[in-house]
Amino acid sequence: MAVAEIQVDQRVIGIDSRRFASVEKALVELITNSDDSYARLEKAGGQVAGRIVVGYERHHAGAVLTVSDQAEGMSFEQAGRILSYGGAHSPLARGEGAGRGYFGRGLKQAIFGLGHGWIETIQGGRFTRIDVFRGENGGYLYDDDGADREAFPADYARLGIDDGGIPADVRNGTKVTIVVDNPRATITQQATLLQLLADNIYLRDVLGRRNVELVRGTAGTDGYSRDAIRFEEPPAATLIGPDRPGTFTVDGVEYAFTVTLKRANGVELAMKGDERTAGLVVESGMAVLDCQMFDYENQVGTEYLFGTVRCPALTEMLGRGKAIISDEREGLNPKDPFVAAFSAAVSRMIAGAVQAEKEKLTHLERATTSGRTAEMIERLLQHMSAAAVLDLGLDTGPVRDAGTGEPASAALRFTTPFYYRPPGHPFHVALLLDPGQLPAGGTLEFDVDLPPSIRLVPVPVSLPVSGVQDTTRLEWTATGDRPGDQGEITVRAGDYWALSEIVIAEHASRRSADQPPHPAVPGSGTPPGARQQAHRPGRDHGVDLFTGYDFRNLHNTTDRAVYSEAERKVIINTAAPTVQLYVDGRGRFRDSARLLLAELFLDVIAEELARRRVEQSGHAGDLDAFRKAKRSIIGRYGSEVHRTFLG
Repeated sequence: MAVAEIQVDQRVIGIDSRRFASVEKALVELITNSDDSYARLEKAGGQVAGRIVVGYERHHAGAVLTVSDQAEGMSFEQAGRILSYGGAHSPLARGEGAGRGYFGRGLKQAIFGLGHGWIETIQGGRFTRIDVFRGENGGYLYDDDGADREAFPADYARLGIDDGGIPADVRNGTKVTIVVDNPRATITQQATLLQLLADNIYLRDVLGRRNVELVRGTAGTDGYSRDAIRFEEPPAATLIGPDRPGTFTVDGVEYAFTVTLKRANGVELAMKGDERTAGLVVESGMAVLDCQMFDYENQVGTEYLFGTVRCPALTEMLGRGKAIISDEREGLNPKDPFVAAFSAAVSRMIAGAVQAEKEKLTHLERATTSGRTAEMIERLLQHMSAAAVLDLGLDTGPVRDAGTGEPASAALRFTTPFYYRPPGHPFHVALLLDPGQLPAGGTLEFDVDLPPSIRLVPVPVSLPVSGVQDTTRLEWTATGDRPGDQGEITVRAGDYWALSEIVIAEHASRRSADQPPHPAVPGSGTPPGARQQAHRPGRDHGVDLFTGYDFRNLHNTTDRAVYSEAERKVIINTAAPTVQLYVDGRGRFRDSARLLLAELFLDVIAEELARRRVEQSGHAGDLDAFRKAKRSIIGRYGSEVHRTFLG
């Protein structure tokens, strides 16, 4: 066997291999290598199959990757040459390529980073195999068997090389196999890998001109499948182009480029990573060099913009040794004068479209949140509405009856908010209703949070409001078995709610009775000769102060958020510059800015609760009392509000 060490500093290989130890990166490198090989055949006028087959056999602790083509194939000498290391040996440096891949290092990085592998190739009827692996002492080795040999039918079949209408004397091709046995490598799910490859920016152009497919699993098994790998461009409107021409000048020489810019319609785009779908894919020749929005990267208004920039001169500069992209293929190098001039020219061309997207936000009448954020907000508003009554003792309903001037009745109210009863002693739990105040099409919803030892008969069930129009009292029998057990019953109908707590205590009085109805409950009255007392809110019922929220344009830039008393809603002002920063191009508030929402909701809620508190205590108009009350409420609920938005 002809085993030899790859002639390069072993530490360099180790560093690079760890950097690119990724199934996706390995496959991108191998697929683009095959595409390059097909392109050289096309340039020479040869007939090409254009087919690239990616194999992925996934196991619990490892995987096997293969990429095969029917392109040029390699002679024994050529196959050995690809193990030479570094940019000086790359096709680009030799004037043979178009500046793509990892500059003569990607194939070896992929194999060593993931584990070990081998290269099989047929050219002119001769078969070559080279194994690439680590030695017992950790060295980076290869075994080329010392020579090539005649290619047999089994070799053609194993490499997937069929006649396909191609003459027998040029039935060539290559297959690279990588065994993923690096314990640090992620064994990607098969369906996930298909999507990752379909969206990868470095394959975007390849997938359009080659027939690339993913073969998953082992033939003959249940998990075996074949899927075409295709990038699905989202539905979009064209804003610039297609291929609108532009130029820029460097050192007195003019260079050309083209731009196509689109706006996705109703589809979320990925903003980061190699699977990014937002941004301009920078192409040069057959190489994809980057994906970004140039001067407008990460700016408001670009979230739904995507397209392509083509500039042939970029790879020309790369071939001359210009540092237009990083050696690790991290994208264009903005410090390079050529790249800086190119970027400025592209930015000028797309400036109008980006500004138009920003203008849409300036006049945005409405905005939305994600479902998760909406759930957090609804939970917060309901909690703070309950806190207004139960914690702060605020009257959240109408204070006076419009006709009599007397305190208005509660739409829902338990006869007592606190049942303190002994074990084994049945007692009545009664709910008083004023059906006239309840929403006609609404439903009485019961939330019973009681331990199994506290039984409620009959079990409360949801009731349509229309079915209780002649009912002013609902009653259940409760029995608790175990001292110390406790729970709550909450009933809701629209924005109205009532709460009662039940506690089972060993020494509770057996003579406890329901509290008499509130003086304002229909059918009751003030006993003769009794002193009329000022109305004080009950602590077992209320009306939601905060029934919802809305992102709405208030047509001023001063108020970030306000409380609408008529709607009982918190209104976030989309015209406020601070808010606009966190609303994306489709009018959705970003989840990443939930802490701003926490700040806005806390400020509005604390202000409304403080206002009601000072008014109810007879200090309406007292600014110092209001400020003190607001500080107290923020101190009491501030951390709780922020924790809600942190999930």
